[in-house]
This record gives sequence, C-alpha cells and structure tokens, in this order.
Amino acid sequence: MNNSKPLKRTDVPVEYTWDLKGLCESDEIFEEKFKKVQELLPEIANFKCRLSDNAETVLSFLTKLEETEQIFEKLYAYANMHLHEDMNVAKYQGYSARMQTLASNLAEAGSFFEAELLSLPETQLKSYVKSDILSHYHLLLERILKRKEHTLSSAEEAIIAKSYEMASAADDIFSMLNDADMKFGEIKDSDGEMKELTSERFVSFMESTDRRVRINAFKRFYEVYGQFKNTIGAAYAASIKKAGFYSKVRNYRSALEMSLSINEIPISVYDKLIETVRQNLPAMHKYISLRKKILGVSEHHFYDNYVSLIPDYDKKFTFDEAKQLAREGLAPMGKDYIKRLEEGFSNRWIDVYENIGKCSGAYSWGAYGAHPYVLLNFQGNLDDVFTLVHEMGHALHSMYSHEEQSYTYAGYKIFVAEVASTCNEALLMQYMLSKSNDKRERAYLINHFIDQFKGTLYRQTMFAEFERAAHELYASGEALTPDALCEIYRNLNKDYFGDDMVIDDEIALEWLRIPHFYNEFYVYQYATGFSAAIALSNRILKEGYPAVLDYISFLKGGCSKDPIELLKIAGVDMTSPKPVEEALKLFSQLVDELEQLI
Repeated sequence: MNNSKPLKRTDVPVEYTWDLKGLCESDEIFEEKFKKVQELLPEIANFKCRLSDNAETVLSFLTKLEETEQIFEKLYAYANMHLHEDMNVAKYQGYSARMQTLASNLAEAGSFFEAELLSLPETQLKSYVKSDILSHYHLLLERILKRKEHTLSSAEEAIIAKSYEMASAADDIFSMLNDADMKFGEIKDSDGEMKELTSERFVSFMESTDRRVRINAFKRFYEVYGQFKNTIGAAYAASIKKAGFYSKVRNYRSALEMSLSINEIPISVYDKLIETVRQNLPAMHKYISLRKKILGVSEHHFYDNYVSLIPDYDKKFTFDEAKQLAREGLAPMGKDYIKRLEEGFSNRWIDVYENIGKCSGAYSWGAYGAHPYVLLNFQGNLDDVFTLVHEMGHALHSMYSHEEQSYTYAGYKIFVAEVASTCNEALLMQYMLSKSNDKRERAYLINHFIDQFKGTLYRQTMFAEFERAAHELYASGEALTPDALCEIYRNLNKDYFGDDMVIDDEIALEWLRIPHFYNEFYVYQYATGFSAAIALSNRILKEGYPAVLDYISFLKGGCSKDPIELLKIAGVDMTSPKPVEEALKLFSQLVDELEQLI
C-alpha cells in the first residue's frame, strides 16, 4: 500500500487491521461487562474498615479487586484501541471517556487498601506478610510496606483517587490537538506531486534527498506547532504541575524521585545516564561533522539530520518483506520465540497502516488473559521494519510474562520493557550487517545503526535532561512559560549536536510535539533500554543457547523481582555506567568505520 493521502479507515483492507475480539467480542458485550464492573465497585468498597478482621478478609479483597481489574483492563484497552483507529469517531471517544471515569471510580473504590493496611498494628501487619493464607501476596505486601511513608490516610487516598480523571486532562488535550485537530497542509515532493504532511509522514519528508522538500516540510511543520505554542505550552505546564502536586502530597523530594520509585529505580541511574552521555558528546559532534562533509553542505541544519548519507540504498519494504526480515533477524532467539512471532503475524495482532484520524506513532498494548496487540503506521522505510520488531519485542515480552506469572506479578515495569523491544532491533541490525557484502550497503546499514544510537541513546537522554530541567524550573518557583522551555530546549540541542549543527529557530519548538513528556520521566528508559539491549544482544550472538535461556527467564519475570535484579538474570547491571559506556564506545567505532567506508 502506497498512497499520497491516508486512506479512510473503512478503506483499509481487513487483513491489515487488528481484530480486537480477543479483548471483547463486540460493543454489545462491552456494555454488559461495563455494567458488571460498575456492579463490582461497591463490593470492593465494602471491604473498607474490615482489613483488620483477619487474613482471609484481606485475601477476599485482593481476589475481588483482581477479578474486577482484569475485566476492566480488557475493556479499557478495547475502548481506547478502537478510538486510536480513528480519533474522530464520536462513539469511541465516548467509550474512552467513560472508561476514564470508570478508571477513576475503580481507583477510588480500592483506594483505602494501602492506607488502611499500613494503619494496622505492626504485629498484625507482619502476621499477614507471613501468613500461609496470603502466601501468594507476600511480595506485594512487602512492597506496600516499603511505600509506607508515601501512603496517606484512607480519606486522603480517596480524594487523590478522585483526582486522577481530572489529572489526565493535559495529556488528553494534547492528544486530541496533536492527533485529531492539527493539520499541516500539503508539500510538493521531489516529483512535483502534492502530498499531505502529517505527524507520521514528517520523518519521511525529512528523509527526502531533495533538500527543498526537507526545508519546506520542516518549516511548515514547525510553523503549525508554533501557532499552538501557547496552548500546548499551557498543557505541558499543567502536566508538570500535576506531577509536582502528587510528589508533594506523597512526601517525595521531587517528581523525579516519585516517578523512578514506582519502578524501583535509583535516581543515580537517571543521573549517571545523563552524565555518561554528556562525557561522550564529542563522538556525536564528530558524526555531525562527518554528515556535513558527506552531504556537501556549507551548513548542516536539523532538516538535514534524517536524510541518509547513502541515498542510493534508501530501500523501501513491503510489510511482507518486513515480516520476513523479522523472522530471519530474530532467529537467534530460538524456535519457541519465532513460533510466537509467527502467531502474531498470522492472527491479526497488528494494525499496520496509517489512516485518516489514526493515532500517531506505534505501540504494543493488551490485557492479561488476552494476546497482545501492536499499532503501527507502516510507511515502508527501514525505520518501520525496526519499529515492527521493536513492538513485537514488547508483545512477546507480555506473552511470556502473562503465561509464566499470575495477574499479580505479570505486569513488568517500563524500565525492562524497553530492553525487550530494543534487543530485537539490535539483533535485526547485526543480522543485516552480517549478510551485507556490498560496501555501499554496509555503509547504509551502519549509517542507520548510528542513527538508532542518535535517536535512542543520545536524543532520548537529551529529552530526559530537558524533562529534569523543566521540572526543576517549576520546583524552583519559576514560571513555566513556552519561551523559557524553548530556551532550555535550544541550549540542549546546541550542547548535544555541537558547533557544526546550525541551531534552527524551529528546533526550539520540537518539545511541543513529544507525547511522552506527558508521562513524566519515561523517555530515559529508551536510552537505558538501548544500552542494555546492545549488551544482551551481543551476549546472545556470542554465547547462543545459554544466553537465550537467561534472556527468556528475564522475559518471563514480569515484576516478580525489581527491574535491576531481573536484568542481572539476563546478564547486565544497570546500576553501573558500564552498559552505557560500552554502547557509546560501539557508537564511536561505527562512526569511525563509516568515515572509512565513504
């Protein structure tokens, strides 16, 4: 499929769309199960003030809560994934809004649990932790005990639970504006054809070998974002204030500490990442200088940052070709892994192509008790091939975890999720490099691999540093104006890309279009995950079956251990700067090899 304009949803062939019946059989069943969850909420709330009775009562509460949550999660995914097919469909806008309200109500119904549990006499609480009746929940109870100083009274927790729906407003406003309302017009391509510029097609325009096309698309794209600078700026400021509010009321020293503690990650991991990458910025500066030389431009601008340095190897791929490459590249993971991959390819787990109103980007999502799903906006370039294996990495991680762990411990933390997805990308790249005998092709692949480092390790670390600075600005009492945030972002780009990159005025606006900033302190995990993935993929390729067994054990772990310990099972220690340093060393070597090849 290759169209100058996105298709209507109804015109996309069914085989390229996902089948959401694995989550819910129909809209009619959705309504029935929605009512069922509503009916279960009072049953959950009725356990309030009863946790002191005995261990059996606590067990009954947790059983009822999990029963409700499992139904709810499938409905929540079903409603929102239908909405993401076309953000303009009023019916699923309504479903999504209703599920957001139900989420708040569910959180409120069970919000008393931790506070009431922690208010029990210490002897009784310890007896629960050791109780045979609650043996399955020992780890859960131990983790709750660790959060004691950050847990409020039952009444206060109920108030906070009621605030969650309101607190999502900033993200909701940004998503609707970015995915449904903002229009960028059309750009004349290198063949003189008018093609629609969208968020999903922006990178494709930036990869054009016609510099005029890149310049026009770049300026038009950010011109539109600039028109909404104050609106999006207000939404992002609200998101930062939300995080600041929750961190204060929960007695954390900062929003950063609160966000990382949820995943059991030390702040030192975040800070060491930024420090280590900053120490290795000269390698990125060298790459930008090399790009400038190879492109033969007197000035290297940000609109030159995505075009391939080997344009005659700028290949396009059909979706079938992308799937075949995935099968071959991931073969070192073993037969069982490939069998699961094939199951996803053959049974409509994946929503493949862009259509009008479809949510931008890509993700893997699902719910316990159902197979995972993947959303793509496949355009046929090499990035899209890597996005496919990336998202299938998430999907199969979920599959292994859900099969091995109970609902209580199946939900792995985001910190390890990005390892599972990025390891797939690293294996695919190593496979493609191993099969390349042509000098130009090898240069093309190395250029692409370098750009993965640039986009994931360097760029996401820059995003992480921007987030830290933005939240610190608010914590210091300074105004979160769009101009202040633009200045922070402009200076970071100057530091990260060096003197041979022209700091275009438009790039200061780039933070306006990054959806992950509304999930605060999330993006650093792409960089840590990439670093861990480089180490683990190298181990799998060098050691074979024993390394694969360790890696699959890691995938099966869910949240049965904290993320740092799970990664140690796979063979990497992220409390050390070593994985990041080794990845950056490889980046520097790749830049040197590219310089020799061209």
